Amino acid sequence: MMWGVSSAARADPCEGRLPSRPGERFVGSVRYVGDGDSLCVGRSADPAAWIEVRLADFDAPELNARGGRDARDRLIRLVNGRSLDCVAERGRSGRVVVFDRVIARCRLNGRPVGDLLRAAGGREGGR
Repeated sequence: MMWGVSSAARADPCEGRLPSRPGERFVGSVRYVGDGDSLCVGRSADPAAWIEVRLADFDAPELNARGGRDARDRLIRLVNGRSLDCVAERGRSGRVVVFDRVIARCRLNGRPVGDLLRAAGGREGGR
């Protein structure tokens, strides 16, 4: 047995089953924020149940691009630990799941997260 050998780091801890059909609704607390338009929601503290989401209504700069870390920090301030109500939808590719994330519109207290990000000064500029 080997001690002290670590496994490879993963980009995010979200491992839950992703909704695969447009219109599927899911609710959970924000457990992890990866960048300015990606997060994980879950009903429990178990990452095996967390759903990784790519926000459909906001396109933040990439994390390593200018403004990317600010975009992530803004999303953390707005939603981390709070409950979101999300609905899966098709993205530009026509698919609901892209890069192991479900594309979804999420709402915080009835307000679209994309609108909240723009109202908080978020600038779009991804891709």
